[in-house]
Amino acid sequence: MTKRKTKPVATGVAGLDEILRGGLPPANLYMLQGAPGAGKTTVALQFLLAGVANGEKCIYVSLSQTKAELESIARSHGWSLDGIRVEELSASDAVSGAADQTIFQTAELRLDETRQAIEQAIEEHKPSRLVYDSLLEIRLITGDTPRFRRELLGFKAFLAKRDVVALLLDTQSGAAMNGEEVEGIAHGVIRFDKHLEDFGPVRRRIEVSKMRGVPIADGYHDMAIREGEGVVVFPRIVPGEERASAKPDLIKSGVAALDDMFGGGQEGGTTTLVIGQAGTGKSTMASLYATAALKRGESVALFLFEERLETFFRRSEGLGMDLRTFHKDGRLIIRDFNPNEISPGEFAQVVQAIVEENKTRVVVIDSFTGYLNSLPNREKAVRDIQSLLKYLARAGVLTMLIVAQHGLLGQNVSLDVDVSFLGDTVLLLRIAEHEGRLRRNITVVKKRHGPHDLDVHELFIRSEGVSVVPYNPIPET
Repeated sequence: MTKRKTKPVATGVAGLDEILRGGLPPANLYMLQGAPGAGKTTVALQFLLAGVANGEKCIYVSLSQTKAELESIARSHGWSLDGIRVEELSASDAVSGAADQTIFQTAELRLDETRQAIEQAIEEHKPSRLVYDSLLEIRLITGDTPRFRRELLGFKAFLAKRDVVALLLDTQSGAAMNGEEVEGIAHGVIRFDKHLEDFGPVRRRIEVSKMRGVPIADGYHDMAIREGEGVVVFPRIVPGEERASAKPDLIKSGVAALDDMFGGGQEGGTTTLVIGQAGTGKSTMASLYATAALKRGESVALFLFEERLETFFRRSEGLGMDLRTFHKDGRLIIRDFNPNEISPGEFAQVVQAIVEENKTRVVVIDSFTGYLNSLPNREKAVRDIQSLLKYLARAGVLTMLIVAQHGLLGQNVSLDVDVSFLGDTVLLLRIAEHEGRLRRNITVVKKRHGPHDLDVHELFIRSEGVSVVPYNPIPET
């Protein structure tokens, strides 16, 4: 008797195995559900190609697409179907002669012919992995849910005896076909969601709605379909345990008066919101902390959503901060994003990978407002970023979020979304006009850890650098 496999079966989809805690349980049947174009066929091909790479025999049973169409999909990603046996069947044409005999036998005959062709291919090729595309054709032949259910039960038993892992592709969910008991037959159900917003690219998500015996990371996870990569899944960030360590050194800005406002500096493992109107010096504050950390030999990651990379370098150089050199030697990691083309899940994965690879001490997101404005649901994006911030905090990173307020001058300013709860520290920058001169003010509004100065100071940004001095009120006339 052959010993049954117990090791999880890798799906070949980046990120999906992480959600599944290693892969699919072996020798079982799984359903992939989603609308046309959601990514089911691409995932199915990645699943089979992973099997071929592992030296396994694989079959793609297609009732809805031709072999030429499958090859075209594979070529679009630079893949080859070599090693995959494609069984191209037609549930309607297989028994075209039988259809003339009697209308009462046509469905049963078609079903029998289709089943026999699939079982014969499996017996001859003896695959370890199989894709069945799609269940829609079988549902149309059977005509009703009970018969469809019996057909799936029989197919499941047939595969189980032969130790085959099978993916069944379906365009309908349990609610749509009024047959949730059909989903109960499968060992697992993976759903693909595709949504087109009023502006920007298609947003895609994936959910493992059911997986027996596996403590999956449930809920929706962002995904994308990329040329040359296929489907890529971005698992939601789950903050790990707090790292046990001695009390870290305070992170300083390099400007003594500014550090004094924070009681000597800022703590690692905290989040600082730098809030202000345009021109108040928000990005300059970020550059200041980045430069100081880099001069100490630490690694810094900067994520730009509004400012161009060259603009960032030139602005910093105009203040005496040469960041190009640190960028060239790899200690300053900069990612310049088109905010309309990245999902919260993908962004969180990019940040996590950079922090882990480079042991990053300071992370700057400039601007967080620009990032939120690019997303269709900003309230949800704030919740997503909260998980990322918890992860960064537990990794001992100082995170600085640049948050823009409406307006240019005056006090009647506001934020589109309340993000104040995200910050352990809030640094408020303001600007006012008096007698033809603009005066920048800086205040530490909040600091959860340790003492801080509540006084208002004046901020000077000049070519020779940044300075902070006690605020000298303008006398009233």
